[in-house]
Amino acid sequence: MTIKMLVFDYRDSEKNFFGTHELENFEITFYNDSLTEETIKFLPEELLDSTSVISVFVNSQVTKNVIKAFKNLRIISTRSTGIDHIDKSSAEEKNISVINVEAYGTKSVAQFTIGLILTLVRNIIPASRFFLDGNIDCRDFIGRDLSELTLGIVGTGNIGFAVYKVAKAFGMKVLAYDLVQRQELKTNGHDIEYVDFNTLLKRSDIITLHLPYTGDNYHMFSAGQFKLMKKTAYLINASRGELVCMKDLYDAVSEGIIKGAALDVVTCEDVSFRCENFAKMVNNNLKCVEETKMLRDLAKLDNVIITPHIAYDTKDAIDYILNQTFIAISDIVKGGNSYRI
Repeated sequence: MTIKMLVFDYRDSEKNFFGTHELENFEITFYNDSLTEETIKFLPEELLDSTSVISVFVNSQVTKNVIKAFKNLRIISTRSTGIDHIDKSSAEEKNISVINVEAYGTKSVAQFTIGLILTLVRNIIPASRFFLDGNIDCRDFIGRDLSELTLGIVGTGNIGFAVYKVAKAFGMKVLAYDLVQRQELKTNGHDIEYVDFNTLLKRSDIITLHLPYTGDNYHMFSAGQFKLMKKTAYLINASRGELVCMKDLYDAVSEGIIKGAALDVVTCEDVSFRCENFAKMVNNNLKCVEETKMLRDLAKLDNVIITPHIAYDTKDAIDYILNQTFIAISDIVKGGNSYRI
């Protein structure tokens, strides 16, 4: 019996894996578009009736209405750790399995984080711009040695711990804050010091965020926190955009309250500087309009780096995501329950 599977948010970087790996007895259709209540209107009725498995990424919005449209859906697979974009309760009501990919891109995000730190503290981007403008005297771009700096890690899960290990290889002193302290990081020769949140803000030269968004930590970095940081400090966010108030960050950097920042994530990632996806802005009570303006202004500052959520994005991480996705889907199709969340 052939099982029909639809893959949404399909990217060129995934083609090689899909071209060399197969799911036995699966008929797979690929879509570059995300799955939403709008895009589902263009799917043939035959597919909505016969599809058993859908695979999505975080750009899709698998709402109750989307789930309802599929008549015989058995599995919703997201090629991500987070499942905020899936109405899990609606899936459970229809006995549909929801599966995700845990702990992918740990090394990728950690290495990217250190790359952002080096780019900031060594003034790489402004120095490059200066040189490309025809200047050769770069005496104003004096940086710092990482071994002389203190890194504050907010969130000591898998990624936070991986960042710690790379930072220690550079000789950095590391402070950490987490609601739940990992006991193994206090022993086994790990030179990491857990401190309270305000202490970390005051003592760190660089602060990097590696924790999930829970709702309770919305804008945990805003004006009050920036005022506690050193004027020479940098903020790195490769975690979740909702953790940082963009307006307050812009004010802090532009007014010299902190030195700079690097962002790989923002709250409204579907909205570009050109104000595309205006419908999404309206649905978010126009909050994305203000954030987009702040991003545009932030991007003009030499001591700010903004990247389009690529910290995890390596061939190795993508292959791992897809491999784990295939394993989990195969397990459930064969009657297993190990990967269902």
